[in-house]
Parts: sequence; structure tokens; C-alpha cells
Amino acid sequence: MPVKVPALTVITDNSRFSGEPFFDTVDSALKGGVDAVLVREKDMDSARLLAFASRLRQLTHQHGAKLIIHSQADIASAVGADGVHVAAEGIDHIPSIRLWLNDAEKTVSASCHNLDEIKQAEAAGADYIFLSPVFPTDSHPGAPCLGPEKFQQLVELTKLPVVALGGICRENRGQLHVNGCAVIGAILSASQPAAMAKELL
Repeated sequence: MPVKVPALTVITDNSRFSGEPFFDTVDSALKGGVDAVLVREKDMDSARLLAFASRLRQLTHQHGAKLIIHSQADIASAVGADGVHVAAEGIDHIPSIRLWLNDAEKTVSASCHNLDEIKQAEAAGADYIFLSPVFPTDSHPGAPCLGPEKFQQLVELTKLPVVALGGICRENRGQLHVNGCAVIGAILSASQPAAMAKELL
């Protein structure tokens, strides 16, 4: 049975959004309907990441939302996260991450950017994929993007549930015919995160 993907995932980026204002924004966004937070902090050491993820675990619990940890299954396990997400180059590690988590309720998702990576994710047993970048994005300035048509073609070539990622905002969300999307700046830089979450949903 396919996994129900979160409708709206917020991805963390401590280099741009940090401190108490960040946690206030996430709290507000969760009130607005964000149903997952993905912790993607490659530059944090383990102790800092553990503290950061623990605080987000408390917040997501309060709002009945999921917490996903990028790559580090040990941190996911330590904070009781709902899943682990891997970059495209980590897709081959999915079976060993599953063994480590040893919990059928926890999801393992993967980042994909093309058909080869999608097929790899299917073969490795990913629960769902993040397909990106759909539109030009501030996280990867100048990177080529799929565009809505190519994105939709790829969606139709996989049985895996797909979360759209990359440059998604309220103006273009309607062009994407998938149940889930993930954002960074659209929510984390919004003056009214709860209202923005509702619009994206």
C-alpha cells in the first residue's frame, strides 16, 4: 500500500533561517497546516543537530506533524523521528537505513532529479520521493530546473508517491498535480507563515 505523503513539508536551512524567530515561524506554519518538517542541516555537528531536532520533535508532536531527518538515521532514532530522507547519492543506503531503523512505521524517502534516480529509488525500496527542482530556486541559484511539464512527465513514470520541491510558491503551486509539496523560503521567509501554509495547501 503506498505511503500517504505529507501535503506540505517545510525544509530547514539554518544558514538562512535560525534562532528563536525560526522556531516561532515553524510553530506558526504548523498551526497553518504544515504536516511535516524535514531537518536538512549538513553543517551542524551531531550534538547541535540532536538539540535542534529534539526541539523540532516537540513542536511537531504538539501539532501532530511528522519529523523527518536528512541522512542521519542515528539522530532520527534518537529523537523518535518519523522517517529519514536521503540525497540522490545516498539512495543505495536505503535498505541499510531500514534495517537500522527497524520500524515499519518509519518512512525512508529520497531526493531525485531525473528518471535514472527515480528508478534507483524504486529499486532501493523508497517510500516516496522528492522530485526537484521544479522551478528556479534560491537554494540552488542558477541550477537548471525541470519546469512543470517535465516534472509531470516524470511523475507519470513512477508508481512512487511524489513530493514537488524547488521554487514553489503560492503563484505556481496550482501548476503541479501532485498531493505533496516541500518548501523552504516560501514559508520560512513569509511574514504570516500560517496564512502562507493555508494558501499553499
